[in-house]
Amino acid sequence: MPVKYDVVALGNAIMDVIAQVDDDFLVKHEIPKARTNLITTERCDYLYNALPAARVETSGGSAGNTIAGLRSLGAQAAFMGKVGDDKIGRDYVADMGRIGADFFGKPLVGGAPTARSMIAVTPDGERSMNTFLGASTEFAADDVDADAVKAGAWLYLEGYLFDKPAAKTAFVHASEVAKAAGRKVAITMSDVFCVDRHRDSFVHLIRSHCDLVFANEAELLAIYETEDFDAAVAQIRKDSQIAAITRSSLGSVIVSGADTWTAPVAPAHVVDATGAGDQYAAGVLYGITHGLSLQESAVLGNLCAGEVIAHIGPRPSADLRELAVKAGLKV
Repeated sequence: MPVKYDVVALGNAIMDVIAQVDDDFLVKHEIPKARTNLITTERCDYLYNALPAARVETSGGSAGNTIAGLRSLGAQAAFMGKVGDDKIGRDYVADMGRIGADFFGKPLVGGAPTARSMIAVTPDGERSMNTFLGASTEFAADDVDADAVKAGAWLYLEGYLFDKPAAKTAFVHASEVAKAAGRKVAITMSDVFCVDRHRDSFVHLIRSHCDLVFANEAELLAIYETEDFDAAVAQIRKDSQIAAITRSSLGSVIVSGADTWTAPVAPAHVVDATGAGDQYAAGVLYGITHGLSLQESAVLGNLCAGEVIAHIGPRPSADLRELAVKAGLKV
């Protein structure tokens, strides 16, 4: 089957609701700061009503945000996930269509509603995510569209989805379909809490199915249960063909075999850190699929992350392709 997409992403189909608040709001509504908190549908409705009316709502989830970044760069991309058979689910699919990304996935009928994430952003740019996973976690192996996977040069797996046994099975199945078709597989660790809950399964998946691993420094240290960054990097070199690691103000590091490439952080005033890692992944994946070196891909990833943290919302507001050209990257 010929390649139609640069990247096909598999992840949680979550409608993101993002608003700026102060720290007193977090205290008042008992929201742990700078963490991902899994909540019930009742808690989701409560926070939706509590958040300020000035808010941004987009079809997100981590992998969904990466797809939006890839489309802004000009890549051909598709998203695979599970929504509920409801208005929010239909809005999610329609919003993906508006950015030019194909959506694959049957809606869940008679079950949980479409997932939503209430994201509270404080003045320091930290985001506290309160996520009702809803229908998104019901994604199973029979939801994998094998033809869509085969049509993508890369399959991109979102760690947040890796929670239920059915989703784990879906990850392995999708990876095996991709590998059988001669495609590449990338995974993002998503969050330390994901790593802590599924460390052994993640390590097995990385070693047996993945060509590229995305992680921030904290996630990388958590994977290998160490506080020594160099030791963790040495281990990921053995486990994955390529690893792309973000280090906040220290920029990012990409390792492959014995080689290491570093890229400085792109200058930006942090307004909202939501989506930084997602857009970094978009830049790196675009670079890898469009002939850029790993060094250039890291620079592009940092550029994309720098754009998204300078405004509210997890998607780029500027044309990432134009920004890349202005930065001298041959995209």
